[in-house]
Amino acid sequence: MTALLQQAFAAAAALPPSEQDELAARLLAELAAEDAFDLAIAGSASKLVGPANEALAGHRAGLTPPG
Repeated sequence: MTALLQQAFAAAAALPPSEQDELAARLLAELAAEDAFDLAIAGSASKLVGPANEALAGHRAGLTPPG
């Protein structure tokens, strides 16, 4: 655990129990949302290969405007 995270947990430990629970719920929700985002991005990578290749081919063929 990093020093900053230890400091955050120490500050959270000084809160009343109800606020600790609220903070814990928000932290867990944020971590879950981050995991869901990572999974969504990983799942979309294969869908982006075709359009990316088409865009590169168009650029290499001089079909995109400069700048």
